Amino acid sequence: MRIKTSYLVAGGIVLFVILFLVVMSFASAGKTKAKAKAEAQAAAAASKTVTPLVTAPIVQETMRPVSLVVRGHTEANRTVAVRSETAGPVAATPAREGGFVKKGTVLCRLAVDARQASLDQARANWKMRQLQREASAKLADQGFRSPTQVLQDQANLDSAQAAVRQAEVQLEQVNIRAPFSGVFDNRVAEIGTYLSPGGECGTMIELDPIVIIVDVSESDIGTVKIGAPVTAKLVSGEVLSGVVRSVGRDADPATRTYRIEIAARNPTAARAGLSAEARIGSGIGPALMVPATALVLDSAGRQGVRYVRPDGIVAFAPITVLDETPDGIWISGLRGPVRVITVGQAYVSEGQKVRVSDR
Repeated sequence: MRIKTSYLVAGGIVLFVILFLVVMSFASAGKTKAKAKAEAQAAAAASKTVTPLVTAPIVQETMRPVSLVVRGHTEANRTVAVRSETAGPVAATPAREGGFVKKGTVLCRLAVDARQASLDQARANWKMRQLQREASAKLADQGFRSPTQVLQDQANLDSAQAAVRQAEVQLEQVNIRAPFSGVFDNRVAEIGTYLSPGGECGTMIELDPIVIIVDVSESDIGTVKIGAPVTAKLVSGEVLSGVVRSVGRDADPATRTYRIEIAARNPTAARAGLSAEARIGSGIGPALMVPATALVLDSAGRQGVRYVRPDGIVAFAPITVLDETPDGIWISGLRGPVRVITVGQAYVSEGQKVRVSDR
């Protein structure tokens, strides 16, 4: 029996449709499984993203000395232009410029000129007046001199003595001396320079004690007290100890800061004009020690730490660095005990839920 061609075509079409339906069912099942797998992976990733694991050990609060760290510079305690009290040419400059001199050291010496002769003459006159006074007293005892004449001779003697003292002062004024112990920083007059009264010989500066000038912000000025202990580290490496001697009452209108003067002993003869970092003691207060790596910046650029609240939510606290040690950094601005994030703090943000590990 011979099958018609139309039957064969119809059968082929039916078989094709059946095969197409079978293939499509298998493809649809594969897509469903792939979609389910992708959704499961996304859910797992989302789960990990929502609850990341961070290291946040409990940091205890400790009471310790609190210091305000500010930067400034050194200045001389006194700077004085040493001037002549009399007129004359400079005959000698015995003090070395830039060297340390003691109080009373001769910095410049003027020519003596006739000052020594004037002193000799005054002394001779004083000696003569002494003899006249002695003779007058003897004659008065014998009744040959009136009391008035004796008093006149005594007045002449006193006047002669005053003239001697005046001549001695004028002679001494040729020596221009250091008014205090310090550094003869700059010699202005050289040998041969004629100085009038008030003419400058040079400049003296006093460096012990040395003064450290710092500017304190309006938010911190309330913690600075006169007499507070200070430790200052200079850019040259010297470490000086001193106390606050002056606290400004009027703020700089441009910077809104207050001028603080610190007086420090200067046994190493540190120079004026050096940059300095001063730590001003401001009492005892709470502090926490954290690793230096725990410090982060928030979106506003503030320095602080991220910590985990009891409900597992991340929070940020701005802090102030009190001190840096090899073991860590002492900070204030956060009260303990608190879980400070030490690992993973850079990958979480405020308000995010996290899982916590103590190590």
